[in-house]
Amino acid sequence: MKSNHVKKAVIPAAGLGTRFFPATKTIPKEMLPIVDKPTILYVIEEVMKAGIEEVVLIQGRGKTAIEDFFDVSYELEEKLVQDGKEALLKDLNYIRNNMNIISLRQKSALGLGHAIQCSRSVIGDEPFAVLLGDEITLSSTKSENITYFLCEQYKKNLASSVWVLPIDKNQSEKYGIVDVGSSSDSSLTGGVKISGVVEKPKPQKAPSGWALPGRYVFSPKIFEYLDQVKPGHNGEIQLSDAMHAMAQKENIYAYSFQTRRYDAGDKLGYLIANIEVALDREDLGKDLLHYLKNKINK
Repeated sequence: MKSNHVKKAVIPAAGLGTRFFPATKTIPKEMLPIVDKPTILYVIEEVMKAGIEEVVLIQGRGKTAIEDFFDVSYELEEKLVQDGKEALLKDLNYIRNNMNIISLRQKSALGLGHAIQCSRSVIGDEPFAVLLGDEITLSSTKSENITYFLCEQYKKNLASSVWVLPIDKNQSEKYGIVDVGSSSDSSLTGGVKISGVVEKPKPQKAPSGWALPGRYVFSPKIFEYLDQVKPGHNGEIQLSDAMHAMAQKENIYAYSFQTRRYDAGDKLGYLIANIEVALDREDLGKDLLHYLKNKINK
């Protein structure tokens, strides 16, 4: 009997990060810090809070810094212990002790769909979550955790579940957009079956104002539809094309969900994430707020 529990997550992290070039010439965009923690660490923390214990990192050339980050750095870590600063290692050690991280290579940048295909040997015939490595959501409890929520919906319906955000249609060219039929103007908090997905459509061709911000839980059947997708622009295999084909024959439910979310793959979103995370910090928030108020008043 197939399990309906989601035990594995895939984090595609093989993109070239051209929006942050030249910073990303030698540093993966997923390693750019939000205050003092790399972006990828926030994503993996979300996975852990959802109760998932195995992550498949899909990496490309020049991305070994991500793998190295989760490995042991003996000299540095011993120095921190000797200096009485082992508390700095707390979050990292917790992940090492409780999460199995598997690194796979996407040999060519052939799109998000291809990156997910690369995980097939590890995922097998199990449901799995997908989290984009430059999208951050912050939650203090499971009830606020979007990945946990989507996993619970999968357990309930035994159907793929995706998170959607309401956007102004003039932003449609930045996202995959779902077709939710007559439910276009409802809140979608209770979920709605999608009938299709369009990748980055022009505003006048967008089927709705609901966008895919990068959190999914899929049935393993998604691999069958990825196998059928024909390469598009630049030879890339788009996940949205596979989802569109899947929606014609399988149930895929879209849910809106309120949580703190930042697009750290966008320059403005990245800056906002740094500011808001810093404002939450006891060691930084008060002084940063004072600086911002003075800056605004000048």
